[in-house]
This record gives sequence, structure tokens and C-alpha cells, in this order.
Amino acid sequence: MKAIKIFLLLLFSLSIYTVNAQKNEQFKVKVVYQSDDLIITQISKNAYEHVSYLQTQDFGKVPSCNGLLVSNQKEAIIFDTPTNDKSSEELIKWFTDQLHFKIKAIIPTHFHDDCLGGLKAFHRHNIPSYANFKTITFAKEKGFAVPENGFKDSLVLKLGKETITAKFFGEGHTRDNVVGYFPSEDIMFGGCLIKELDATKGYLGDANVEAWSNTVEKVKKEYPNVKIVVPGHGERGSSKLLDYTIGLFKVK
Repeated sequence: MKAIKIFLLLLFSLSIYTVNAQKNEQFKVKVVYQSDDLIITQISKNAYEHVSYLQTQDFGKVPSCNGLLVSNQKEAIIFDTPTNDKSSEELIKWFTDQLHFKIKAIIPTHFHDDCLGGLKAFHRHNIPSYANFKTITFAKEKGFAVPENGFKDSLVLKLGKETITAKFFGEGHTRDNVVGYFPSEDIMFGGCLIKELDATKGYLGDANVEAWSNTVEKVKKEYPNVKIVVPGHGERGSSKLLDYTIGLFKVK
């Protein structure tokens, strides 16, 4: 009888240990592809950050122009293109050849080059593009590649058994900036609306500085459970990036 009690106690302890180990197990972030023009980093089971570079007249070579790919059941959706067609071709080739993903959509989060500079490459591969109607208008005015499908306030697309959303919360970095969200893993692509920790205000040529903080307040309220936030430039983080951006642009 005593031996049975000891056995049951050991069995119970082992089950508790296993559950706790599973809870504490964290995904190990890893770079899965790197070249002179593009870095792809797996940041969760079904999400990959892509980083490319932009040559500008005012700021020189801008590092860490970020985008996000999310996937489910071998289907993928991408937020923001790499900065040019060459890097976009590289991105498309790697995900289709190495992981055998079917890329269902590309979503530029605003009209600047670091969001849709490589859009023509996606169109050449017959990958549908979606953007805020304002983004389409501004892209046409600037003579940029133009997204094919427009939405006003929000977009929901099916991804395998899951969904993604893209939503306009208000003006900030630009008048058209939207935020991407992957609910199944609580991952946000904030784009250039969201700043990395300790970042400066950056380029404000198309910004609404007065509205910026309130816009991010709405984002924070909409996604209280966000775990990973990928900004348009720099290091990803937690919801602290939202708080930092709110404080940076708070009207005093």
C-alpha cells in the first residue's frame, strides 16, 4: 500500500513538472536566412520578421526596415514589402522554395518606399495586394507601384484555419498608416506608427504629430493581449513599444 502511494506521488509530481516545463518553454528566436540585402528571422512558431535596407537622400542607408510574415497550414500573408524589387524577389523565393508557403497576400501598411518599394515583384508573382484606400491614393500621386485592392477602415483575411487583420486607427506617421495583427499568436506589426524603445521621432514630413499619441492609445486598447510588437524600424519588443510611442508624441 505504501509503495502504491509513493508511486502515485511520484507520478503526480512528474505530471506537474511536465506541465510547468511546457508553460515555461519559450520559442527560440533564430535567423533562418541572411544576405547582404535581406535578413529573415523566425520570431515565433508561425511568424517571421524580414529586414531590408533603404538608401535615402536625407538619412543615408536606413537600416532595419522591418516587415512581418505570418503563416498557417502552409499559407502566408506578409505585412510590408522589402524596400525594393530585388529584395522582394529574394524573400518570395526563399519562402516558396524552402518552406513551400503559398503567399496569399501582401499588405503595405502605408505609402512610403519601406512599405511598398518592392510591390512590383509581388505583382509579378500574381500575389494579391491590399491597402488602405488612402495608401492607394498617395501611391498613385507619387507614381509608386499601386496596391490592387483597397479597404477603408479594416481588413480581415483568412489564413489557413486562422485570420489576420489590418486596421486604420487614425493618423500618425502618415495619414494612411494601418496596423497588422495575427490574433492566434497575439503578434502585432505596428509599422512606422510604432517606434522601437529609445527611438527618436524620425521622419515627420508626412506625419500628424498631434494625433499620433491618441492613435496609438486606440491601438493599445484594441489589442490588450499583444505579446510581440514589430515596429517599422529597429528592435521588436512587447507592449512597452506602444507605451513608449504614446509618451514620445504626447502633446504637452
